[in-house]
Amino acid sequence: MQQHPPLFRTLVEAVVAEIPRGRVMTYGQIAAICGSPAAARIVGGIAHFGNPDLPWQRVVNKHGGVATGYPGGKIGQKNALVSEGIKVTKDFTVDLEELLWNPS
Repeated sequence: MQQHPPLFRTLVEAVVAEIPRGRVMTYGQIAAICGSPAAARIVGGIAHFGNPDLPWQRVVNKHGGVATGYPGGKIGQKNALVSEGIKVTKDFTVDLEELLWNPS
């Protein structure tokens, strides 16, 4: 398994901190931006154990699905997104075509 130095975590957290309210990014998208396109699961681990003050609710899977590991589970992440005006479907997904944010 590829090792990811502390710099990777710092980069991930910096990207997450920039996701605007009402928009989302995927774990894989963040991994790619941070230089490790195959590290989506590592980004998920950082989300699970990372800085709780960051807007992790704005990070979803490649299908737009919310995470079971989010505090409060899927319902917790859904509620956090809905409070930002993001529609989450009954099957706990968001519309990536409409909401995906690509930092410049």
